[in-house]
Amino acid sequence: MKYLCIGYFNQEKMESLPQAEIETLMSQCQPHLENLYSSGQVIMDVGTDSEVKSLQRVGGSVQVINSPFTTTKEVVGSVFIIEADAIEEAIRIASSHPTTKIEVGEHLGWRIDIRPIHYFKMFDQKD
Repeated sequence: MKYLCIGYFNQEKMESLPQAEIETLMSQCQPHLENLYSSGQVIMDVGTDSEVKSLQRVGGSVQVINSPFTTTKEVVGSVFIIEADAIEEAIRIASSHPTTKIEVGEHLGWRIDIRPIHYFKMFDQKD
């Protein structure tokens, strides 16, 4: 089974850090990411930008909403898909992500949601 893992962080807290501290923090993440990838069970891993546009059908037309996060300071920072036999294995694999390994992540509101994927289709990239 495949699992969608969504990594969150508190944008205000991250943005309050000096750039040098963010760069140091990101360099601390790399060994943990390499460990995660070495499991052989990561199918895809992407980072996301803070810009969000939501589409919603309202009154027969599609509306574009600039940010659906009006009541939370939490934003998506990464998304990855893993393959595992059960949710317990998915939890074990996702636990090697920097979100759970870097101590300061707790202060910065880092967390991961793990969701089973019921449908998954790969598409070929066309240049």
